[in-house]
Amino acid sequence: MTSLSFIIGIIGNVISILVFASPIETFTEIVKKKSTENYKGVPYITTLLSTGLWTFYGILKPGGLLIMTVNGAGAASQLTYVILFLIYAPKDKKINSMKLVALLDVGLFSSVIAVTLLVLYGKLRLTFIGIVCSALTIGMYASPLVVMRTVVRTKSIKYMPFLLSFFLFLNAGVWTAYAMLVKDIYIGVPNAIGFVLGSAQLILYTIYKNKSASENSAEETQKDEEEGAAHLSNGGIEMTKGSRDHGALSKGGSLPIIQQYSAKKVGKALSVSPHELHSMRSHQREEEKEECHLEGGNN
Repeated sequence: MTSLSFIIGIIGNVISILVFASPIETFTEIVKKKSTENYKGVPYITTLLSTGLWTFYGILKPGGLLIMTVNGAGAASQLTYVILFLIYAPKDKKINSMKLVALLDVGLFSSVIAVTLLVLYGKLRLTFIGIVCSALTIGMYASPLVVMRTVVRTKSIKYMPFLLSFFLFLNAGVWTAYAMLVKDIYIGVPNAIGFVLGSAQLILYTIYKNKSASENSAEETQKDEEEGAAHLSNGGIEMTKGSRDHGALSKGGSLPIIQQYSAKKVGKALSVSPHELHSMRSHQREEEKEECHLEGGNN
């Protein structure tokens, strides 16, 4: 039983590290652009608090090596993200983020550690820190409820990336199994809740995947038809204008039509679909892609 729990714990470590590494692409872009744009720093700041406290829990808990290692790696990655965010964030967002870091990652974290070590003794220490960590983890797993509501309301999976939902589902399932083997209620309860919510996300994804695909296809068809009508209309205006000015239809209209149509097709071919973006891309990123597509069509 001990060896089985260790193996499952190792698997949980690997999956959790993959989840922690998911924002790397986002921060690569931030560093390249030297700007955080409209990305939010709150998720990384709160996750840093959570992983830091779970690391402390792993240190206090007998046999908590696997808990300590995975959350230690998570805390290191989140600290890196927070530092990069503070470096490249605009002044007003940087000040607000620094206040939140001071409040949560310094103030609250230090307070919990101080109470645990200076006020509580014996088993109460592990109970206190376990309850705090469980509450934070439940909050993390409950946060996608807003996205799930959006999926149901819009009947679209646009803002529910499959890979992120899948890895969170796996992560919660593996750590639930680990908690059952080692009989740790503080790990088991929040991850069991996360497993249920992760299952619900995957069910929603399955239900609305085909609907989203058909809607996107219909939108693309309608958009192409509108663009074609616009090309014909613009071409007719240009040809009429050319005939009035020069008396020759070919010189006044045909060449601009070809140039506009070619630019449209090239711009469309080079644009990237929002559904192919990484799971941690924000709504602002998708808006930028749409703006680039429109600009490519107008050139």
